[in-house]
Amino acid sequence: MRKSKNNFINLQLKKTFFNTLTAMKNLVENIAAQYEAFAANANLQVEKNNKAAGTRARKAALELTKLLKEFRKVSVEEAKK
Repeated sequence: MRKSKNNFINLQLKKTFFNTLTAMKNLVENIAAQYEAFAANANLQVEKNNKAAGTRARKAALELTKLLKEFRKVSVEEAKK
């Protein structure tokens, strides 16, 4: 009885660890994609004075901020374990 309980706990821990790694990997990919969008639109605004690109760059910057805060939160939680 005890062995099966320990195995269950180990499986839960492994599942939680895998989910956290997957979440962090997804966050990093989303951050990279948002940064690319930000950089492309910011360059268009600066080089060609494209006002619409400036709006898109600001929107991407806000989303990037949210993603970075989420990454920090998850990262700090993992560091505490």
